[in-house]
Amino acid sequence: MLAAVLPAAANDTSAVLTTGGLEFVTNTDIAMQSEELFISKDQIKVVYQFRNDSTADQSILIAFPMPDIVPDFYSPVAFPTGPDDNLFEFKTTFDGKPVSAILHEYAFSHGVDRTDVLKEMGLPTVPISQAAQSAVEGLAPDSQAQLLHLGMITPDEYDDGQGMMKHYYPGWTYKATYTWEATFPAGKTVEVVHTYKPSVGGTAGISFLSEPSDGYDPARDYATKYCTDASFLKAVRGKLKNPEETWSAPYTESWISYILTTGGNWAGNGIENFRLVVDKGDPKNLLSFCGTDVKKIGPTTFEMVQKDFWPEKELDILILDYNPDMDQ
Repeated sequence: MLAAVLPAAANDTSAVLTTGGLEFVTNTDIAMQSEELFISKDQIKVVYQFRNDSTADQSILIAFPMPDIVPDFYSPVAFPTGPDDNLFEFKTTFDGKPVSAILHEYAFSHGVDRTDVLKEMGLPTVPISQAAQSAVEGLAPDSQAQLLHLGMITPDEYDDGQGMMKHYYPGWTYKATYTWEATFPAGKTVEVVHTYKPSVGGTAGISFLSEPSDGYDPARDYATKYCTDASFLKAVRGKLKNPEETWSAPYTESWISYILTTGGNWAGNGIENFRLVVDKGDPKNLLSFCGTDVKKIGPTTFEMVQKDFWPEKELDILILDYNPDMDQ
């Protein structure tokens, strides 16, 4: 079954706090001199060099938006596994010193902020924990009915052999952003480093060789999202145990997404010096993502280097993990 993919990360951006929450703004004085982005299934690491081109120190609010967590009762989903107060195990330093970032959390349902509803009912904001499940199950029927009306919980009714049972599962979307205050000295460059564990989606096999059905063409979707070209498809088809069985290649899929577009919220023409390194994990794994002048720099690592890089879309990475047990 398919597991929903979640963006694994996001670029820094400047922000202001308003009565409506966080708003991301463009900063015209501070340039992103460089960004080095390292992505693997085990860790994300981002190293930024920011330069203050003005003649005055700039004290601003820095925001790092995290991926939305959208529970899917009907499909197994790969979620981050950190504690509720730091779900993504996010760490950051500013010029080598640890930063105590503030976590802002929100609960949305059908595009509407329902955080206050959860607070009134004493429910946790993170919906994917056992604590949230137990709390929803323990609510009074009228409260459950209210959440059901708002589309915040998913009902599951079944016969367990001793009669009909009904359970409700948390279904609200979790949104989170880390913020902290930082001072950028006039005319100087400072380094900001983030590390955290990505949330990796995937499948138990490969799905993009399947024939189109119900208006969905997996091959076209993957070509658009991951730039799976003819040579990539040829390599996968060459490993099919049975050419008629499109799921018979000895691979499972892993998906990682990274939010790049917020990197355009700084002075100048985007990111002056951008370097991306993706590690596919094993030499027998296959890798595909949309990039320009991508070069192989190691047995498992691939590099893209760009000058004045303007991120126009997010980065989606497909890793096909080789499984020798499926190749027998």
